[in-house]
Amino acid sequence: MPQTFAAADAVELAVVERSGFVESRHVGSAIVLSPDGIVAAQLGDVTTPILPRSSLKPLQALACLTAGAPLEDERLALATASHSGTDRHVSAVRDILDAARLGEDALACPPAWPTDQATRDEMVREHYEPARIRMNCSGKHAAMLLACSVNGWDPRGYLDPEHPVQAHIRDVVERLIGEKAVATAVDGCGAPVYATSLAGLAKAIHRIGTASQTSPFALHRSAGTLVRAVREHPWTIDGPGRPDTIAIERHGVFAKGGAEGVMVMVAPNGTTVALKILDGSGRAATAVALRLLERAGALPSADVAETLTKLPLSVSGGGTGVGAIRPAF
Repeated sequence: MPQTFAAADAVELAVVERSGFVESRHVGSAIVLSPDGIVAAQLGDVTTPILPRSSLKPLQALACLTAGAPLEDERLALATASHSGTDRHVSAVRDILDAARLGEDALACPPAWPTDQATRDEMVREHYEPARIRMNCSGKHAAMLLACSVNGWDPRGYLDPEHPVQAHIRDVVERLIGEKAVATAVDGCGAPVYATSLAGLAKAIHRIGTASQTSPFALHRSAGTLVRAVREHPWTIDGPGRPDTIAIERHGVFAKGGAEGVMVMVAPNGTTVALKILDGSGRAATAVALRLLERAGALPSADVAETLTKLPLSVSGGGTGVGAIRPAF
């Protein structure tokens, strides 16, 4: 059975420092592509397949676009988001469902509380229950349903890997990564997720992140539209004060984190990073990606240093900051 690379094939990507003592280490693998798509740096094993988790969403959203789903601006950005479930996020997801002429009950993702604490607190005070539309992947699911609607595909069973919408998504994913998926798994939201190498994932994200809206190729034009939507509406992709949104707002990057320590990021000049932290913790993923882009000369060092102070990287002791999670290079 396929499996993620072994610890012996990983490198140290980040450390957790408390009172000057390194108490934990995050190992993993990463790859950096230059603006023209050439491998500029490689840390650890980047060829053994991993599950990209939500870092696959840009590819899935692009597939929905190429299937004819009429998505644009905030609604398009929500299609590739792992949103925090605020009312603003939910309103945009409802717009997508309205376009598909479907209700919230058509969503097959599991009910969930919003990850935005203020929204969750308000729902608890008002005695609301977890809801499918609050689940962080509901935008992706709504986009899949919209693709079904415009193509006349039965929305029932839309998460089945053999359903027409999933067959189309897999075809687009494999075209972009330049590899056949070696395994199909069930993501946390219930949708299929395909195993790919970090090198293949980086290649796909680079193609999306550097695409032009004026390209003669329809796929590239759609990718350029997707990237513009995310950069113009960074609140959609994650949420206020959350890592992906902070990185996009402060650096104009195209960023998408995934569960189990996966991260992809494209700088404005096209330099691209894909990484996987082996223990599955994503707490250092954004910081490591930003540092790799900085080392590649794609982001100014002073700006990255300032952004790291805005990310949730502080280590507390006795109610005060006594250390930090930081990249190991």
